[in-house]
Amino acid sequence: MFKRLPLLCAALLALAACSHDNNGNTAQPATPAATSSTATIATTLAPATSSPAAAATTATPAASSTAAPVSDDNTAAAEPVAAPATPFVDNGKWVEGKNYFLIDPAQPTSHPGKIEVTEVFSWGCPACNAFHTTADQIAKSLPAGAVMNYLPAAFRPDENWPVYQRAFYAAQAMGVADKTYDAMFDATWKTGETATYNLKGTGLKPKEAWPTIDDIAGFYAKFGVDPKEFVGIANSFTVNTKMKRADDLIKAYGVAGTPSMVVNGKYRYDVTSAGGYAQTIELTQWLVAKEAAGK
Repeated sequence: MFKRLPLLCAALLALAACSHDNNGNTAQPATPAATSSTATIATTLAPATSSPAAAATTATPAASSTAAPVSDDNTAAAEPVAAPATPFVDNGKWVEGKNYFLIDPAQPTSHPGKIEVTEVFSWGCPACNAFHTTADQIAKSLPAGAVMNYLPAAFRPDENWPVYQRAFYAAQAMGVADKTYDAMFDATWKTGETATYNLKGTGLKPKEAWPTIDDIAGFYAKFGVDPKEFVGIANSFTVNTKMKRADDLIKAYGVAGTPSMVVNGKYRYDVTSAGGYAQTIELTQWLVAKEAAGK
């Protein structure tokens, strides 16, 4: 399992981040230039947990075994109309080991026959909240042979992430993940309905005020979900199993922070390694084209 200090990073800029190695140390990466207007989607709270994929040099997982795919349907949002396929051209702009990182061994995907683009995220992560509009743009940019996938992380129990992971899989099981994905970010970072942070900028709420799965069930009731049924499913063996598989897969990917992106179980990268929000979209398109071309 990941070993992380219960540390809340200071609020600075949308792309500022903390990374945590397997020894529980904290490293401060450089902040990339935000070269796109999408950088303005940052919340007033700075991202506390996004980290450069370069942290994999000090946060290498025990990836000698291959993790099983978490689910055959982790697609949280309705699939958009496919974009035209981008031809693969290697002009040397994207460098393995700098902009993106090889996952060894490659991990199985949950959408056979498709190129799977996965965002490792948490609704409790302020950096993910800042990034999720960009993630929506990535989903819209994918060609017909690719699919957007979402993998919820729980490696910050000190910020209540396990409850958000549990809620994701319960919503997925009840068929409402597609229409509530963005709404959960809003409830957590705009209205505060499902917030663990104090949105006035004073850090985390007291632990006794953190949202529980029952509180989150109340949010889903607005979308026609029976709260008792939601809580029952959220605490079921099936959801517990999916949570364990998600944790194992995130470790096998070598993910050290969120948001992180993975293409087809083979390549890992993030906003810092890509160089900004817009570049993350471009790098995703390039890696999808690379996979489609069999390069």
